[in-house]
Amino acid sequence: MSTTKGHDEPSTTGDLLDGVADWGPTLCHVGIFHLIPVTFERGIPLVARWMNDPAVAAFWDLAGPEIRTTRHIRVQLQGGGRSVPCLGVLNGTPMSYWEIYRADLDPLARYYPALPHDTGLHLLIGDPRDRGRGLGGVLLRTVADLILDKRPDCPRVIAEPDVRNAASLRIFYTSGFERICEVDLPSKRAAVMMRDRDSLCPLPEGRRPQFTDPDLPDFW
Repeated sequence: MSTTKGHDEPSTTGDLLDGVADWGPTLCHVGIFHLIPVTFERGIPLVARWMNDPAVAAFWDLAGPEIRTTRHIRVQLQGGGRSVPCLGVLNGTPMSYWEIYRADLDPLARYYPALPHDTGLHLLIGDPRDRGRGLGGVLLRTVADLILDKRPDCPRVIAEPDVRNAASLRIFYTSGFERICEVDLPSKRAAVMMRDRDSLCPLPEGRRPQFTDPDLPDFW
């Protein structure tokens, strides 16, 4: 996981990641998708519930009381803007958890040939009913496109799934990522996956939704 931020509520829209909170909703093949930063006041109980799903716990290792997830997210929020934890909201329903982070400023950069502004991501699909039907691949491609669109200095999107997680690896491959190398991280053997700007598929003009004041559901 990425290094990262105490309990005073910090800003999650710092320059290091070009204001993730301001990226807004985007249109994808399955509807309207929106990355909404998690804070100490919103999102943690839901993420903690997802972390206790055995399929998630096998790779995130955060099962247990809610305080374990709170501590994990606190590290993200106290990292000076290097990592932004987010809920993925699809058509008004929170259904996934994402961490968008500066891979070039993360300990991961010691394990692969990092480039300035490389941007990493971690993700999980919360509801088991949303897994295994192609949704993860659609959203992964959507978020990778979004990162490259909103972060003009970012040359590549990076991920480091556990090599044992065959389902995750398949999703990365089908979403346009390629494997750079395998590395032994402190917590796992990981496949370092990369997607660069050559595979960027921006939304055609006119299909990008415009929301000046999104009417977000009260799911917190």
